[in-house]
Amino acid sequence: MHFPLDRTSTTPLVQQLTDHLQTWIAQQRLRPGARLPSIRALARSQAVSASCVIEAYDRLVANGWLEARHGTGFFVAERKPGLAEEDAQPWGEAGDGSWRQFREGHDELLKLGCGWLPGNWRAATELAQALRQVSRGNPQDLFDYSPPLGLASLRQQLHKRLALVGIAAGPEQILTTHGASHGLDLLVRTLLRPGDTVLVENPGYYNLYNLLRLHQVHMLPLPRTAEGPDLHALEALLATHRPRCLFINSLYHNPTGTSLTPKVAYRLLELAREHDLRIIEDDIYADFQEGQATRLATLDSEQRVIYMASFSKTLSSSLRVGYLVADPALLARLAELKMVSSIGTSRFAEQVVGQMLANGSYRKSAQRLRVRLAQHMARLLRQLEQWGWQVFCEPYGGMFIWARMPGQGFASLERLALEHAVLITPGSAFDYQGAASDWLRINVAYGQDARAQAFLEQAGQLPSRLAKS
Repeated sequence: MHFPLDRTSTTPLVQQLTDHLQTWIAQQRLRPGARLPSIRALARSQAVSASCVIEAYDRLVANGWLEARHGTGFFVAERKPGLAEEDAQPWGEAGDGSWRQFREGHDELLKLGCGWLPGNWRAATELAQALRQVSRGNPQDLFDYSPPLGLASLRQQLHKRLALVGIAAGPEQILTTHGASHGLDLLVRTLLRPGDTVLVENPGYYNLYNLLRLHQVHMLPLPRTAEGPDLHALEALLATHRPRCLFINSLYHNPTGTSLTPKVAYRLLELAREHDLRIIEDDIYADFQEGQATRLATLDSEQRVIYMASFSKTLSSSLRVGYLVADPALLARLAELKMVSSIGTSRFAEQVVGQMLANGSYRKSAQRLRVRLAQHMARLLRQLEQWGWQVFCEPYGGMFIWARMPGQGFASLERLALEHAVLITPGSAFDYQGAASDWLRINVAYGQDARAQAFLEQAGQLPSRLAKS
């Protein structure tokens, strides 16, 4: 399969390739069920990057021309009669590099920049046992709705866990959510209105950026340093703007892996008091903590901090169980919106998590994860230094390293990565405006895979490889 691509045209190559493929399918040169070439094969035949083919295929999947089959590749889809081009799903922001790690059809690739742990790292046996116990228990947990604040037994367990890290929150101050993203959505819709201004860490969490953009909230970027938010930049922003909220990862920041220091935390709370600023502390990586840690919620005496966490990273992304802590008045508003928008959370999922918290199996599995992550973190940091990578900061826990190869942009690194069947996430995905970046988020849990090792090591040889070519 070969198409004439015009490299002098102002039309991007990915759009040209998409158009050629779509035209060929429309002219019935490709029948429904026909398998398309692999990503790497089509990239070779067209002399384009594999990322160009990935995006072209994904656009055609989104518009109903192709279907992605788990583990086998891309196939021509059955086009229903009457489906006009204008009826097809548009290619919007969800199609950018931020979401490529979630899509089907990329199973052959190692997702080195993803935000979750490998399945074989999870507590599958303990989770299966908890599922069986809940299934054999009270039928109410299988069929009934959960109360507005969430299951009382789970909130009692969360109250005990929070006390261990110095956060005083009774069960009446805890609201369960469908993971942290749901908690963020509830808070944005409750606290903010179109045109409001907020502070966001940059780089930071792309789904938060998308959520705020969706609700027409203006974002002020706050640079993240090795010790937390840049205080000088924060003071300057507060002097000229009146932001309503600050969104922050205190521990194991996504994507840099950095953690808040006590000095920065205390000053942050002082500034919040002086400027009447609410702080939303997203502690989704809380259970990766080993030893002492600084959280704003533990230092907050004025209830300016809304605390959030989740079990998606440590236990199961599928169960979708998270929670947030706030003052009772705000919690009542959040619970009302939660019921209006989703009629509560999953009673069954909350019962499963509560069961694992109560019997100690979750605590033991989280400890195993911390030990394993620490080992992989230390090993990969040594290797990156040896291979010439620049690391933003050496994290003392969590999943992520923020790194770059000096002198190399994302395009060259992506080409090399795909040669080794590795999918990397562009640093631009973590910029609040999507600005180009040569930094990469690396998930240490995947760093010892042979494909990742080959890519990371050979990235240091890119200048010599390019010179030879």
